Amino acid sequence: MIRVEDLHRSFGGQRVLRGLTLEVAAGEIMVVIGRSGGGKSVLLKHLLGLLRPDSGRVLVHGTDITHLRGPALDRVRERYGVVFQGGALFDSMSVSDNVAFPLREKTPLRSREIAERVEEKLDQVGLAGMGHKNPAEISGGMRKRVAIARALVTEPEVVFFDEPTTGLDPILVNTIHHLILAMHRKFRFTAVMVSHEIPEIFGIADRVAMLHDGVIVEQGAPDAIQASANPTVQQFIRGDVEGALRPA
Repeated sequence: MIRVEDLHRSFGGQRVLRGLTLEVAAGEIMVVIGRSGGGKSVLLKHLLGLLRPDSGRVLVHGTDITHLRGPALDRVRERYGVVFQGGALFDSMSVSDNVAFPLREKTPLRSREIAERVEEKLDQVGLAGMGHKNPAEISGGMRKRVAIARALVTEPEVVFFDEPTTGLDPILVNTIHHLILAMHRKFRFTAVMVSHEIPEIFGIADRVAMLHDGVIVEQGAPDAIQASANPTVQQFIRGDVEGALRPA
């Protein structure tokens, strides 16, 4: 589904991506782990076409999106759903209007069809009957569910999750992870997730890739990553202070 080839990107002379290569198979959940400030969000922005690399390619279904502009890039993005860090809900809109927003912006669906699809998605994420509320009136965990419903309402082929459980307690982290897994099993979208939630993410990932110093230093099944002999990987998983991952 997605192939990243030898991606390089610098900002003001600081090299963030240093030849990153990664493949994401259709229908899998790929989780990218690594330290804060290590380039995970920069990678996501390249996958979304929000940033262009200094060199390298990002291919989606074999199409290099790094050179696309305007309508051509929009056609690729129509296949995407995004769950932003913090949810990024519109405070001035109701829950239903937040979920309906991409349908109103991107599709010719009529109001009744949109309302039916919104209610269906809210029901699927456990928020039936909550559409009339505003984001400020619901809990943090519920806001995450609304963000997931909004990302899925257009029935995307690929869903990007940028730290989808930031700010939640451990029980809610697992609740949202189980919801993501249930939605994935139901709709079979391809997922790319950036996360710091160790070890919880090992329970939902098909494959895990560790980004360090601008490159993917190791990738594989969750069990293989947890058993890795790479000291950088083990330091991150254990949260050790001493090692290659120097504290900021």
